[in-house]
Amino acid sequence: MLGPQCCESAPHPHPGVGIGRVETFQHLPAYVTASPDAKAAVILISDIYGFEAPNLRKLADKVAAAGYFVVVPDFFYGDPFVRGSVENPLAGVQDWIKSHGTDKGFEDSTKVIEVLKSRGISAIGAAGFCWGAKVVVELTKGEVLKAGVILHPAIVTLDDINAVKAPLAILGAEIDKISPPELVQQFGAILSAKPEVDSFVKIYPGVAHGWTTRYNENDEVAVRNAEEAHVKMLEWLNKYLN
Repeated sequence: MLGPQCCESAPHPHPGVGIGRVETFQHLPAYVTASPDAKAAVILISDIYGFEAPNLRKLADKVAAAGYFVVVPDFFYGDPFVRGSVENPLAGVQDWIKSHGTDKGFEDSTKVIEVLKSRGISAIGAAGFCWGAKVVVELTKGEVLKAGVILHPAIVTLDDINAVKAPLAILGAEIDKISPPELVQQFGAILSAKPEVDSFVKIYPGVAHGWTTRYNENDEVAVRNAEEAHVKMLEWLNKYLN
């Protein structure tokens, strides 16, 4: 489910942000930033605001600096969601989601993985934010990822989590009406009952849905809260990709 919190603090797309470049992965544009010696890859899957969100690209550069080949695909093909009015931020989202479903995102993500493998990279992880979390969970149901991370997820169900096979970390927000703490705790209970699947679940206090990528850079507390989650995300990926 998408809700008003998915549309709050909408970023302004800025294709000039970041030290990487835009490449094409089987007709899919993607922001690419990489460590020169990278032997493993991380796919970052955006929320509904797409791959040009400045904080997302900065996070991609940070992950690359940790030693990875990082890909941030444009799953919306230049058509990210545009926030409605203050009074009705969800205006048009139902029509938008019909042509930007996570099923198509999952299909496109498998193509990105094919390209990475063709370049000799077999250790691949993924992190998804809001809309992108659903795509990551779909990928963890198979054997294509070494590990996944989902941050303030949307659209993810209990049945989805029950089908997870790859190691998965879930980073949730205390103030989240999309995936409230009670639901995230249920996710954790399901994963805990699956000893064959390594998992980590944390609900971050005092933060709201979207806090890891849609923070105000001038707000020191918001930046610190986001960076705390970024560190945990990297720790989880390092555990399985290094």
